[in-house]
Amino acid sequence: MANLQNILYKVHLKAVHGSTALDVTAIEIDSRKIKAGALFVAIKGEHSDGHSFITKAIELGAIAIVCEELPSKMLKSVTYLQVSNSHEAVAYMAHEFYGSPSEKVKLVGVTGTNGKTTIATVLFKLFTQLGYTCGLVSTVQNQIAETIIPSTHTTPDAVSLNVLLKQMVDAGCTHVFMECSSHAIHQHRITGLNFAGALFSNITHDHLDYHKTFEEYIRVKKQFFDGLKSTAFAITNLDDKRGAVMVQNSVARQFTYSLKTMASFKGKILENGLSGLVMMVNDKEVHFRLIGEFNAYNILAIYGAAICLGEESEKILTVMSMLTSAEGRFDYVISKNKIIGIVDYAHTPDALENVLATIKKLRKGYEQVITVVGCGGDRDKTKRPIMADVAAGWSDKLILTSDNPRTEDPETILREMEAGLNSAAKRKTITIADRREAIMQAVKLAKPEDIILVAGKGHEKYQDINGVKHHFDDKEILNELFKALDK
Repeated sequence: MANLQNILYKVHLKAVHGSTALDVTAIEIDSRKIKAGALFVAIKGEHSDGHSFITKAIELGAIAIVCEELPSKMLKSVTYLQVSNSHEAVAYMAHEFYGSPSEKVKLVGVTGTNGKTTIATVLFKLFTQLGYTCGLVSTVQNQIAETIIPSTHTTPDAVSLNVLLKQMVDAGCTHVFMECSSHAIHQHRITGLNFAGALFSNITHDHLDYHKTFEEYIRVKKQFFDGLKSTAFAITNLDDKRGAVMVQNSVARQFTYSLKTMASFKGKILENGLSGLVMMVNDKEVHFRLIGEFNAYNILAIYGAAICLGEESEKILTVMSMLTSAEGRFDYVISKNKIIGIVDYAHTPDALENVLATIKKLRKGYEQVITVVGCGGDRDKTKRPIMADVAAGWSDKLILTSDNPRTEDPETILREMEAGLNSAAKRKTITIADRREAIMQAVKLAKPEDIILVAGKGHEKYQDINGVKHHFDDKEILNELFKALDK
């Protein structure tokens, strides 16, 4: 319970009808969860408008309403608060209602197109091994110390996020590592949080179904760094052509990382194989279990964040040398006859190219690379032909298949992918809509020491078809097929 007047701190009010000298029992953005004494915030979402549920919320016991448009009829027994942006307002209110939890931990946010999950997860593992009680907010899962909480969004809504942060504080967490998606930044889910630091990985073609233009996508990512306090640190990738732009207006303490030029945290790859990376990190040579150049960048970002959080260099590198990546990120299994199967979340052209370029460097020269890949439905359509073109360019054989078709026809998605293939690429490509059948075909085509990449879903344990999530696990299927081969 909290006093309404107190939780309105920082909220920009346009109009107030009724008393703010009330105690509210909860803040809700879902009218179905309303109980007596609650505050309901009407939010305009992608699929529904919370303003349509104001009457229902009051019937269920809401005593205060926050909205962008005041209803035509207002009850004297209810307080109505008009704001210009409900997303922003609920973020500030939730932070205050739950006791400003982000101010009681060292909260580090990670943004960028690719690498967010790996950076956040390995930071969580690193600081746990260093002896701290930590929290993780990620695409794969949320975690409070050893307790795993399934994740539904990369970054939860503002109310759920502050509830989660309060649970982390109550559990004794000192550090929290969180992925900050462009959707979360744009929708004010992280507004009002106190970040100790922020990291930028890279920015490539993604989410244009939501942001419409690449320039808008960049602007939203940059907004995160613009909002940091002067006491926070901002770490950016100098090798990404927009890395410097991300932090140019930030008042935070600025640091850089790079494999190609002088930076605060400088790396050089000495060896890159299936056993991991051997790298120079600043002036120290270290063997890491993470694989590939893209992970070399993630390693530098993680190392930089740990240094900025006050940890000692040698201790950081010693622990990091033993850590593995996040689930579904260059996750591999090997059959008895030495076919290598790699499962990776790569679902953007750049991420797919990074994984395939890494595989190329791991090849001895004679193995085939067989790629199985699809594109999600109800998402950015412009990347579909590009994904197919990238996959074909780096693969000996290509199988186009379904990802999460959602409400779209899988065959339509596949035709849009095929449009990116030239005649030479088409000759080495087959299309199989059923994802299990596609993976099975890849295994049938593979010879000993060939490499199969199953891309796009990574850690996901489901396939979303017409709003129903069916159990589906790429790695589980590969393991089953490899065991059948080994019999």
